[in-house]
Amino acid sequence: MAMRRAGAAIRACVSSSSSSGYVARQFHASSGDSKKIVGVFYKANEYASKNPNFLGCVENALGIRSWLESQGHHYIVTDDKEGPDCELEKHIPDLHVLISTPFHPAYVTAERIKKAKNLQLLLTAGIGSDHIDLQAAAAAGLTVAEVTGSNVVSVAEDELMRILILMRNFVPGYNQVVNGEWNVAGIAYRAYDLEGKTVGTVGAGRIGKLLLQRLKPFGCNLLYHDRLQMGPEMENETGAKYVESLNEMLPKCDVVVVNTPLTEKTRGMFNREMIGKMKKGVLIVNNARGAIMDRQAVVEAVESGHIGGYSGDVWDPQPAPKDHPWRYMPNQAMTPHISGTTIDAQLRYAAGTKDMLEKYFKGEDFPAQNYIVKDGELAPQYR
Repeated sequence: MAMRRAGAAIRACVSSSSSSGYVARQFHASSGDSKKIVGVFYKANEYASKNPNFLGCVENALGIRSWLESQGHHYIVTDDKEGPDCELEKHIPDLHVLISTPFHPAYVTAERIKKAKNLQLLLTAGIGSDHIDLQAAAAAGLTVAEVTGSNVVSVAEDELMRILILMRNFVPGYNQVVNGEWNVAGIAYRAYDLEGKTVGTVGAGRIGKLLLQRLKPFGCNLLYHDRLQMGPEMENETGAKYVESLNEMLPKCDVVVVNTPLTEKTRGMFNREMIGKMKKGVLIVNNARGAIMDRQAVVEAVESGHIGGYSGDVWDPQPAPKDHPWRYMPNQAMTPHISGTTIDAQLRYAAGTKDMLEKYFKGEDFPAQNYIVKDGELAPQYR
């Protein structure tokens, strides 16, 4: 069924199914309707004015405020998203659209969905909608969409950087310089070339493929595990070999990169048992989602040396609390969630968000690949 959220009378309530529990909300919107749209982004403070293209922050609000307000819509933007008294909570009962990002996610729980009687559309400015209870969204007849492809290059480049940072033991060297030290041996004893190493990606979607393409010139042995095997042309282009069994791939890898979405199947996937199957000294890069890893299992494996180095920009929850153990474990190169929010990526996901809002106001479908939940059905990667 085609989605019609605006325009003349919208499709009537679809019958609920006892098997799916899906009940579509009934909307009666017209092209002149004023919508309440809430955006949740990180605050940039003094940095907001330093770059005119810094759109993904509270202060610059994706650059769409004037456009929305000129059409009579009400646009609320905040970074305050946690707890019963937060700013977001005040607007849950009467908002129509909620926009969030993976970098400062507004956690949309089943409880919040139940309170949001007017909610029609959940948009992710970026990629990755696991901050939303997708099953609850589907059951409530909501549409969930994201700007597919908007920051895949940004994340793939960041992953390559992190592989090199771990491989070359860069962080201790940087810290020596900052601290006024000079101890070459303290860096070199665990610094390696990337050439000739086996790198495996768990997941070979858009980001995974781009990473493999970028790794090919380094002369690595490239492996990938995914629910779908690439076609022969793409395998030839990347030089990567498909390994159907994850348990078979992991022991072969010097470097493991996590590129799979967070689902109920992948939550906590890298536990003690899974990590134990990897080579001693393996390097892990995870820019996918923090909850794919068993937090304590990672800490223990890094401290024991079974994991030789861990790097990523994703945490559970986000922002990470000050006492999060990954902040303090050895041989880590962690950062806040930054890989997909480069200025170039912000321009792309801001434009993509505006395009979907425009289609929503006109009652038009989004690009098919942008849908995460539509008509009570989840996208294949989240099933």
